[in-house]
Amino acid sequence: MRKTERMGLVDKVVKSDAEWRAELDDLAYKVLRKHGTERAFTNDNFPKEAGTYSCKGCGAPLFDQAHKFDSGTGWPSFYQPMEDEMVGESEDRSFFMRRTEVHCARCDGHLGHVFPDGPQPTGLRYCINGVALNFQPEGGED
Repeated sequence: MRKTERMGLVDKVVKSDAEWRAELDDLAYKVLRKHGTERAFTNDNFPKEAGTYSCKGCGAPLFDQAHKFDSGTGWPSFYQPMEDEMVGESEDRSFFMRRTEVHCARCDGHLGHVFPDGPQPTGLRYCINGVALNFQPEGGED
């Protein structure tokens, strides 16, 4: 059963672990719910046409194709989210590193990390697991 709670500007989606497991494939569950990472160059095969990238866990619109760039890292990269309040950040100290994790503000699904080595105008690189995203072409449906 899907539960939605109003938290600030974003309606939060709250589900049990069993519900997430039933709705997501194994890799998407590992990444979104257990903070995993897919292998580089395995999931950046999205169309190049105009459109929106949304969270695979809850459908929240996160990134615009116009803000995507080829970082050469093997993961989809964006220089900004569609709306700042849709992507949350937290400190990640795993693997003896200090990084900034990004997650979907609506369902708290782990998306990837943000780094200060991206292109202008922001100088940021949102390095996102492709398995955490769905692509919807402009004017179309997923």
